[in-house]
Amino acid sequence: MATERILVVDDEEPIREIVSSMLISANYQCRQAASGLEALALLNSGEEFELMLSDLMMADLDGIGLLERTKEKFPDMPVVMVTAVHDISVALAAIRNGAYDYLLKPFEREQLLATARRALDNRRLKLENRAYQTDLEARVKARTEQLERSYDITLEALGDALDLKDAETEGHSKRVTAFTIAIARAMGLPDDQIRVIARGAFLHDIGKMAIPDAILLKPGALNPEEIATMREHCYHGYQMLKKIPFLQEACDIVYTHQERFDGTGYPRGLKGNEIPLGARIFAVADTLDAITSDRPYRPAQSLSAAREEIKRWAGRQFDTEVVRKFLEMPASIWEDLRKEIDSQIYRFAYSTGAKSSS
Repeated sequence: MATERILVVDDEEPIREIVSSMLISANYQCRQAASGLEALALLNSGEEFELMLSDLMMADLDGIGLLERTKEKFPDMPVVMVTAVHDISVALAAIRNGAYDYLLKPFEREQLLATARRALDNRRLKLENRAYQTDLEARVKARTEQLERSYDITLEALGDALDLKDAETEGHSKRVTAFTIAIARAMGLPDDQIRVIARGAFLHDIGKMAIPDAILLKPGALNPEEIATMREHCYHGYQMLKKIPFLQEACDIVYTHQERFDGTGYPRGLKGNEIPLGARIFAVADTLDAITSDRPYRPAQSLSAAREEIKRWAGRQFDTEVVRKFLEMPASIWEDLRKEIDSQIYRFAYSTGAKSSS
């Protein structure tokens, strides 16, 4: 049974009554308006209509003017213009401007009902399609979030594997990733870019899994040949990660994380902006963590010492703009992040570059 509400607009009362009577006999609900302005008042009062039938020629506000103003505010409500034969060109222009259809006076009851039904069916299909699209987008978003969580678990597993192999730097990857994210955010980078940078930061040393234990775990100083082998970890990490689709962008950061701003780094001697921005941000975060963490050969140094060292090497080891932003950031950020990570309160998604607190 039809229950749709239809607004009938015509400045001639007998015509309004006839049209409304035809529609009511087909179980539609009708309201009448004697002018375009009265129709607008009804629409703006909050009453909802699924369809409007409007005469084309009316005083004050004609059908074209009413159409233009209703389509702006009520785009989902179809409008059918009612007109005389000599107004056909105007009716066609109305359709080009958004009217669903037109009826020529005089019309039969079945013509009116068929046109109304087509207009209402068209509206229903559009709304159903929009609802489907909204639901589909929600499903895709949920699926994407689930997939990204799987990425996070994969990254954590890779990081855990590296920690097992190189226990000396346990926790370093999480700390340096958190520091890198904080600097990237302070620089105003978009979330998509931070996601890539976070992944690269977390996996920067993954290539060390390909370095022989005799070199990686050697307690003393490395000889030149061993240093050359150790430096291959950047390339090994790049080769490992470039085969994984969701890490293809991040692998460039892994490849370049030992480059220096002045071109004296390795493995390719890149200089300045040739080095990916993520790797330039990581370099500052990595040095911050290295200086403020305990090492077998020395105890952790103060944050102020780390800030001075990073400032001193700006323009040589580090990007001056990244250093400038780092030095502007409150010192409390770094200690708070370190405490949260050490206490395992901190949780960040490598895929979103987001963290839970602070």
